[in-house]
Amino acid sequence: MTSPSTLWSTLKQAIAGGEIDFTTEKIGRAVFLLAVPMVLEMMMESIFAICDVFFVSRLGVDAVAAVGFTEAMVSLIYAVAVGMSMATTAMVARRIGEKNRQAAASATVQAIALGLLAATAIAVPGAIFAPQLLRLMGGSESLIAGGAGYTRVLLGGNATIMLLFLINAVFRGAGDAALAMRVLWLANLVNLVLDPCLIFGLGPFPELGLTGAAIATTTGRGIGVLFQLALLLRGRGMVKLDRRELRLHWPVIRRLLRVSVGGIGQYLIATSSWIILVRIVGHFGSVAVAGYTIAIRIILFALLPSWGVANAAATLMGQNLGAKQPDRAEAAVWRTGLYNMIFLLGVAVIFVIYAEALIRFFTQDAEVIRFGVDCLRWIAYGYGFYAYGMVIVQAFNGAGDTTTPTKINFCCYWFFQIPLAYLLAHGGEATAGMGVGLGARGVFVAIPVAETALTLVAVLVFRRGGWKTQEI
Repeated sequence: MTSPSTLWSTLKQAIAGGEIDFTTEKIGRAVFLLAVPMVLEMMMESIFAICDVFFVSRLGVDAVAAVGFTEAMVSLIYAVAVGMSMATTAMVARRIGEKNRQAAASATVQAIALGLLAATAIAVPGAIFAPQLLRLMGGSESLIAGGAGYTRVLLGGNATIMLLFLINAVFRGAGDAALAMRVLWLANLVNLVLDPCLIFGLGPFPELGLTGAAIATTTGRGIGVLFQLALLLRGRGMVKLDRRELRLHWPVIRRLLRVSVGGIGQYLIATSSWIILVRIVGHFGSVAVAGYTIAIRIILFALLPSWGVANAAATLMGQNLGAKQPDRAEAAVWRTGLYNMIFLLGVAVIFVIYAEALIRFFTQDAEVIRFGVDCLRWIAYGYGFYAYGMVIVQAFNGAGDTTTPTKINFCCYWFFQIPLAYLLAHGGEATAGMGVGLGARGVFVAIPVAETALTLVAVLVFRRGGWKTQEI
């Protein structure tokens, strides 16, 4: 059994970072060393949105709505960034596992070039047509007048989003998760300081209102990107860039594009599925949507540590496949899944027992509380399966096989979860006699059922071992 002093020493090493060979390190310790900074990194990323909403809410309803409309558009940028990040992590991890740091550096350059190209394609029309995009989203003329600057800055400066994701994906793939964590700490600190200063005009800063929030966020991310580039150029981690790598390699770019398409598909399928579920819940009134929304926010925040653990599995998978150790890669995935399951089962117990207290923290409306409690408890029942599912999906991505989880997501979300949610939610009259008529609870029940199905399918496919011969 690990002593407290050993655990504390390992925790300090995880946060401090340093060169570690994850192809030889004990699997349990390797998971811990990678997961801790990855968890903290993801929590820092979530603070960007929370910080903006906190300060912007002081500007009025139109300002908050403008942020909401813009975030909906930015979610498409996230889809591209997340998909490309999956490919980048997989490729860099494979090269590091092969002990080929020069090839890892070359892959990094190609990922950055691809990210800049994608960002430019979005930035130009986004900056020019910001008012028209807000109008297309349903914004009023007063909202457009006050919010166009915010949208223009975020879309025009989306390269900071793209590069922040991609270069941190490089660090994660290389096993330098602590560097990625520090980058987000710096970016968030700048954003937290600049947000109130630029929104409200504190001290020597001009009062820019909602546009100031976008400038603060983009500046914070931009400084984070500059820090990332400095780390790469100075060789502070496993990947160092020098002049030899600063050129385009089209075969590498094509491989990155091929793997990225699957990653983008995964994100879009999952996101669109959640949007459709909200629409189904919306049939049962605003209180049902409010309860569902509060419960989902709590659930997503609680899942952040689990996603950090799952990202650790992707790095271990890629590096060990690069080192020609597929059996060790498989063992790392099962061990990571076990740790994730233990954590999420503990969270599930808390959610089931204290569901009402958690929902009541956000609202005192009795009907909203009723729906929120129901949602929180039903989704928590599937946490044990979901813990393994997210790890195995990330393991496929870490191997460079983004196609398989995309197919699984497509079948389990679009062909199973959405129809099941509709059938369970609506009565027989609405569904030609096949509906159960559970109301909003039908959606809540469909979520853990579908996630369980996804996990079982993913496990069966993973055990076949096709990922062991995946090339990237």
